[in-house]
Amino acid sequence: MDNHKVVSRSEWIEARKRLLAEEKGFTRARDRLSQQRRDLPWERVDKEYIFEGPTGKETLPQLFDGKTQLIVYHFMFDPTWKEGCKGCSFWADNLNGIVVHLRQRDVTLLAISRAPLHLLEAFKKRMGWSFKWISSFGTDFNHDYHVSFTPEELATGQIYYNYETGKRPFSGEAPGVSVFYKNPRGEVFHTYSCYMRGLDILNGAYHYLDLVPKGRDEEDLPYPMSWVRHHDRYDD
Repeated sequence: MDNHKVVSRSEWIEARKRLLAEEKGFTRARDRLSQQRRDLPWERVDKEYIFEGPTGKETLPQLFDGKTQLIVYHFMFDPTWKEGCKGCSFWADNLNGIVVHLRQRDVTLLAISRAPLHLLEAFKKRMGWSFKWISSFGTDFNHDYHVSFTPEELATGQIYYNYETGKRPFSGEAPGVSVFYKNPRGEVFHTYSCYMRGLDILNGAYHYLDLVPKGRDEEDLPYPMSWVRHHDRYDD
C-alpha cells in the first residue's frame, strides 16, 4: 500500500474520470440485468407451508402482510444450533433500517430459519434486531428453496445449490434470498432466488469496503469472511 502511485491533482482527476466512465457503464449494465431479473417467468407456489411467528401460525400468503411483494432472507440457523450463523448475522445487520422503507414500495421483508421460534427470538434479542423473523421448523420450505439439505443428500457429497449440483462445504444449511408475488386473487408466485455471491449486493458493509484502498482485504485469509464475528463479539 505504501508504494501506491501518487500523482498531481489534475492527473488524479483524469484518472478518476476514466474510471467514472467505466462505473457508468457498469451501472447501465446493472440496470439492464435488473430488468432481465424482473422479466423472468414465475412459478406458482401451490404447496402449503405453515410457519410460526411472533403472533402465531402463518401461511406463506399471510406473510405478505398486506403487500403484494415478499422478500425472504434464508437465515442459516439449524434447529440444533445455539446461535445463528455469523455470516448471515453480518447480512442481517443490514435489514433493520430498511424494512420500513421497503413497505412504502409494496414490499415486505423478513427472515426465515429452520430453528424453533424460541431460539430465533432469543438470538434476535441478543443482536438487537427488530425485523420480523419466523420459523419454518417442521416444514419443507427451506429444502424446497435449496437452503437446507437432508442427511441423505449430505451423505452423497453432492448438493444442489445455486442451480447446480456439486460438492459443498455446508453442514446442512446455506444462505439465500427468495422473492414472491401475490396477485389480487391471493395466488402466490416464486419470482426469484439467489445464492452465494448473488447475495453480495445486499450487504452494505461489503460495498463500503469496496470503496476503500484495501478493499475487502480477504485475499490472505483462510477463506472469505473468516474475519466476520457476531457484532457483539468483536474485540473493539
